[in-house]
Amino acid sequence: MTPDLNSPRTEKISRLKIWLEATRPRTLPAAVAPVLVGSALAAHEGKFDGRAAGLCLVFAVLIQIGTNFANDYYDFVKGADTAQRVGPRRAVAAGLVAPARMKAVMLVTFLAAFVSGLSLIAWGGPWLLVVGLTSIACGVAYTGGPWPLGYNGLGDVFVFIFFGLVAVTSTYFVQTGEISREAWLAGAAIGLLAANILVVNNYRDVETDRVAGKRTLVVRFGRGFARGQFIASLALAFMLPPVLWARGFSAWVLLPVLLGPMAWAHGRRLRASETAAERIALLGDTGKLLAVYAGLLGLGVIL
Repeated sequence: MTPDLNSPRTEKISRLKIWLEATRPRTLPAAVAPVLVGSALAAHEGKFDGRAAGLCLVFAVLIQIGTNFANDYYDFVKGADTAQRVGPRRAVAAGLVAPARMKAVMLVTFLAAFVSGLSLIAWGGPWLLVVGLTSIACGVAYTGGPWPLGYNGLGDVFVFIFFGLVAVTSTYFVQTGEISREAWLAGAAIGLLAANILVVNNYRDVETDRVAGKRTLVVRFGRGFARGQFIASLALAFMLPPVLWARGFSAWVLLPVLLGPMAWAHGRRLRASETAAERIALLGDTGKLLAVYAGLLGLGVIL
């Protein structure tokens, strides 16, 4: 029996699929990974708090999704997403979601993130309000506002700071009441791997970004620079487990080193890639590397 493609149920599923696609699932490991690692470090100190960790996860995921919605909206408004774009389709540019609707949902998502973040004040104190509001402001300013970060070569810095340093140390702080040197080091490693997702994304879009005036680091300095940044970030991130081992953690913390061959292969794939399809596949695999790295690191820290 042929399904009725015009039925309300089919239309509802189709709309849900559009919005799920707009969240950009391949980027979500960047939100989950730092919370996992920060919580593992707290567990290592015997101070893991499931409720606080859960709220951190909700906040981080909502910030990531809100930033993605903002990117979808503002890139369309600024002309960066056009018919010539080679990456996965964007909801507003493809005509699947009206710009006003995307903007409204973006604001609701950031509001939900703010509310979830307010709950964390009970654990971390009022200064977390500043962290939350700054995270939201930068999520909007990534592609919006008079001086968008992503259009001026600061997108990588934003990801490194907020999805690395801030996310890991804040998650650790709300559970332990302090910030350790190990939390800063782990935050740097996670931030570097998260930024590599953006590197691959911008590497793919360099031609259309250049035409749109989006001056990412790849546009500014070329693909050779981007490949060097990608490899350097991998190398620095994979130095963290031996450093933690030297600082007194057990040898279990070396588990992420098992991913070395995969990371090396990613560097080779970026250099050899010639088509958008190859770079889209690598984008997904870069997110998976971050997720598995964070999982192994967290497991190693706990063990």
